[in-house]
Amino acid sequence: MRPTYQVTELLGDGIGAELSRAIHELAAALPIDLQFRAVDLSLENRRARKAAIYDEAVEAVTGTGVALKYPTITAEESPNQVLRRRLDLSVIHRPVYTIPGVPTNFRRELDLDIVRIATGGTYDDPGRMIGDGGAVSLRIVERRPVTEAARYAFNLARKTSKKVTSSSKHTIQKATDGLFERVATEVAGQFPEVAHNTELFDALLGKVIMAPEKFQIVLVLNEYGDFLSDMACGLAGSLGIGASANLAFDAAAVVRVALFDAAHGTAPDIAGQNKANPTAIFLALSMLLYQVGEIELGRTVKGATLDLLREGVRTGDLGGKETTESFTAAVAAELGRRLAGAGLAPAAPAGR
Repeated sequence: MRPTYQVTELLGDGIGAELSRAIHELAAALPIDLQFRAVDLSLENRRARKAAIYDEAVEAVTGTGVALKYPTITAEESPNQVLRRRLDLSVIHRPVYTIPGVPTNFRRELDLDIVRIATGGTYDDPGRMIGDGGAVSLRIVERRPVTEAARYAFNLARKTSKKVTSSSKHTIQKATDGLFERVATEVAGQFPEVAHNTELFDALLGKVIMAPEKFQIVLVLNEYGDFLSDMACGLAGSLGIGASANLAFDAAAVVRVALFDAAHGTAPDIAGQNKANPTAIFLALSMLLYQVGEIELGRTVKGATLDLLREGVRTGDLGGKETTESFTAAVAAELGRRLAGAGLAPAAPAGR
């Protein structure tokens, strides 16, 4: 009897359909049964069903506890922001690392875990005009999500023997960023075995470029995490190879809901052309497997994907010759070989 896991699949726009097919092909190579519950978050369906589609998505994700989300167009609203608010996803974890062989102008090795408060900052307030000559928006920082993010960062550091850097502009934004740093320091006191330091955010950006080896886990507020994540992915060579976990916690600081997605967008210019790079969504699947307790399978999916990139098996955006389908087939085959070597057979025949 193979282990069975229920996974909500949040369908999207652009290249989302191709990424979904790639995920199903890869899932078929696993020795577990991933049962996907699809919810259509495409722009067309969101416009047709309005709030009802988000009600369905929230019910599904809450029921399964884990979800895989494909890129969505932001038009009238941001699906990511709606889901974060409705599911109380307070923390985003984005690992970013350089991959040997992936083209980049960056000549250093980067291995960074960015832990970002997923709510608040200036992103929760669209702002308002003051006459015609000015505008203002509120900046919101709350203790609870900062505490949850800090606990997650320090727990991650304890498990991986890494250090935590909290970064903000607390010398200027004394109330908001000051609260963030106070909470980070309070939580650090609960983890005496974990090294912790602070860096001003503008200085951090320069130092990550000049000496990336000095940083391992970086804890940041919402906007700062957004800026740092894209900069780090750019240093690593592509926005298309990043994946992230969006997390909600219960009162005991245990992950209650986890939503995994790719860092890139919908790429409408290549949609339906078999050119999409599924690397990021494969890494998102790897993170999902970690979350449900299938640690070795998560490592194997990640290892098979990254090792093929190192060997030059890549899609066109990374300088390779593979299509979406051929890259997916290569990863599925490599995954099958590694699992067979470990004595594990797939739950279903690989492929479509």
